[in-house]
Amino acid sequence: MSENSQSKASLYIVATPIGNLADMTGRAIEILKSVDLIAAEDTRHSGRLLQHFGIGTRMMSYHDFSEDYRVDSLLEKLSSGLSVALISDAGTPLISDPGYRLVVRARAAGITVVPVPGVCALTTALSVAGLPSDRFAFEGFVSSKRAARVKQFEEWLPEARTMIFYESPHRILECVEDMLTVFGPDRHVVLCRELTKTFETIHGDNLGDLLPWMQNDSNQQRGEFVVLIKGAEAPKSEEVDAEALRVLAILLEDLSVKQAASLAARITGVKKNLLYQRALQGVMAS
Repeated sequence: MSENSQSKASLYIVATPIGNLADMTGRAIEILKSVDLIAAEDTRHSGRLLQHFGIGTRMMSYHDFSEDYRVDSLLEKLSSGLSVALISDAGTPLISDPGYRLVVRARAAGITVVPVPGVCALTTALSVAGLPSDRFAFEGFVSSKRAARVKQFEEWLPEARTMIFYESPHRILECVEDMLTVFGPDRHVVLCRELTKTFETIHGDNLGDLLPWMQNDSNQQRGEFVVLIKGAEAPKSEEVDAEALRVLAILLEDLSVKQAASLAARITGVKKNLLYQRALQGVMAS
């Protein structure tokens, strides 16, 4: 069966390079050439990519701020038997990029949604960071407002998984300053800058040394960033005495883990983070 016949009435989610054009897959090129329409986050930006690979397929703009009529228009085309490919400015669509509403409605309408995998900044950074990758949490972009950003970091403080988020060059220095304030100088963080591009930098260090390294080299404050934070060390059981565990267990009967840990810390004097971790693990664990 030809690619054209396969593509009818299908929505393709196509990954594109995040920097190095050589990372474009052969399948992605074939799909983009064969579909009837490409829905792009930024048609001018994507136009340069398509021109590079000799792809002449018609494009239309689709992004998170598109009106409902744009989604309706795409669904109408798909329902009529046309094939559509969705691409973002860089990387895999729907990973902190537009497309969620379109995919949800396409699946609800019985339209086949086909992944065409490729580069993703999230997994690219995780593969080279040297941090635990068996369990991790991706948070997209953190808040642009400092108070909200600090609150997010405070919520992550006891998190044992590797935490990953994206950041822009305009806020990266303030972001690292806030991380130092919340996580302290000893927490290990890896900055991945301009991945796959000419000035790619992958640098990991404790926050106490990472901040001055950035401050002393303005070049390290430029470009797009993936930030990875090493998870919190699990507390040792002997650090929480039996009485504190008893209080925590009682409070957990009526309160959330966060509330119980906070109140138990006030009652017993044991650090809230230790009690929070024990609550997650099961207070009676030895």
